Amino acid sequence: GTSDRTPGPGAGGGGRGGAGRESRPSDPLRGAQGRPGARGPEERSSALSRIGAAASRSPPHRPPMSRRGDGVYIPDDSDFRSFQEQCESPDGWQSQFSQGGVTVWSQSPQDETCTVQKIKMRISCRDVAAETLYDMLHDIHYRPKWDSHMIDTFDIGRLTANADVGYYSWRCPSPLKNRDFVTLRSWLPLGQDYIIVNYSVKHPKHPPRKDFVRAVSLQTGYLVKASGGGGCVLYYLSQVDPRGSLPKWVVNKVSQLMAPKALKKIYKAGLKYPEWKRKHSPGYKPWLFPEQSTLPTLSLAELALQHADSLEAIDESGVAEERAPQSADPKEEPREA
Repeated sequence: GTSDRTPGPGAGGGGRGGAGRESRPSDPLRGAQGRPGARGPEERSSALSRIGAAASRSPPHRPPMSRRGDGVYIPDDSDFRSFQEQCESPDGWQSQFSQGGVTVWSQSPQDETCTVQKIKMRISCRDVAAETLYDMLHDIHYRPKWDSHMIDTFDIGRLTANADVGYYSWRCPSPLKNRDFVTLRSWLPLGQDYIIVNYSVKHPKHPPRKDFVRAVSLQTGYLVKASGGGGCVLYYLSQVDPRGSLPKWVVNKVSQLMAPKALKKIYKAGLKYPEWKRKHSPGYKPWLFPEQSTLPTLSLAELALQHADSLEAIDESGVAEERAPQSADPKEEPREA
């Protein structure tokens, strides 16, 4: 499984990919200033600088997300850099799959109290600029064109200019039950690189639902790195507890078959995104321009950390491998705009 409000790859993961999912206003493409037009590079650069400055003012000296304690907090520079190091470092990772430009690694838990392995994927995206892919991952209105596992996603509220809380649900291969998440997501530009990360939290108005298994993202996200020739490299890293006592072959199938296909779909969708965005509110980017957001403000006091062991265990360990389809995704290519 995957995740980010970033999930995307494979069976969905932690869910939401980026900011921009509003609480279903009557016109989600209309910000406080009406329907914004395209903005230039200088405005983008200024917006990124403001977001970076705001993030650097977060309280320092906390452990990275993968080793945090019981408190809910907004990730700061050290968390983002730790995530970037995990993506780029080969140390401790075992190669599981490398084909068609996609590489998949896994890492066994380093903490004996955790039994969930990490999955990391990498793909080179020629002819897709890093800022283009970053915008695409954030753009809720374009997401259905590449994330066909998604059932529903929406933002619950905004914490800061670069952090929010939202809901994401995704379709699992039959006969498994569908999963959902509530996650705190944050995003940050680091020079020419861009990072989106999330982890699971509890919100009192969005408890577990009977028609879904509530999965837990311990740490999930994307790193988008600029590369030569106007392209970029996309990393996807996820440590998700899917709950439900999934048999090992299910996890292997997701990481080795479904997830690489999903990563390729993101790349192909990125090639088509600039043309689509030019026709669909090109200046509407609340992940860059927070004043466009219409989300209600949340406080950290309203949230609690989502512990996997507090959720009901759904036994799916008896699922027979021969009954499993190759993918829950009926489409292998992004839909045309």
